[in-house]
Amino acid sequence: MGDRFNTVAGWALFAGIIALGGAIVSSQYFHSERPEKMGYAIEGVEAEGEGAAAGPSLNTLLAQADVAAGEKVFAKCAACHTINQGGANGIGPNLYAVVGDEIGHGRAGFAFSEVLKGKGGTWTFDAMDHWLKSPREFAPGTKMTFAGLGNPADRANLIAWMNTQGSNLPLPAADAAPAAEGDNAAAPAEGANAANAAEAPAANAAE
Repeated sequence: MGDRFNTVAGWALFAGIIALGGAIVSSQYFHSERPEKMGYAIEGVEAEGEGAAAGPSLNTLLAQADVAAGEKVFAKCAACHTINQGGANGIGPNLYAVVGDEIGHGRAGFAFSEVLKGKGGTWTFDAMDHWLKSPREFAPGTKMTFAGLGNPADRANLIAWMNTQGSNLPLPAADAAPAAEGDNAAAPAEGANAANAAEAPAANAAE
């Protein structure tokens, strides 16, 4: 009985050793390092943000702004701000003639956050656009809780309308459209034709 038990135990131990060895060998065989960059590229598909059209510039959007539409956008601001001349401060400051004004100061003594008071500069069209897009990005730590306006056209319309409320700064001209490739190709050809035409009389005279 003892011999049989020893035999069975021996075979069980041998099988365990074989299984353990196989696991070690297979793990080494199939082991691979984690790639530095996960995933793989798909041909013809660009990464997010690459090659995407930037859209019209702020200057172009302001030059084409719809002031009436901007007044409607201001309805999102009216819960916290007044914009009439002499209007009272509320949760936010009165915004009459704010375009072009100093950032974080004035406004009938409104209690601006320290981060906005320390920002410096004035409310240019660019600064106002950045602020309206994301107040927290423009001035991290600001008391302004508004998330921002993601639509560039809405921001431009709003800025243009706010500009009519006591500021009346001249709006920038639209940026020039980029020249088409065909126009660039035509220019040298036209120049070459003109040069050839000028050389012809000179060649005839030399003859």
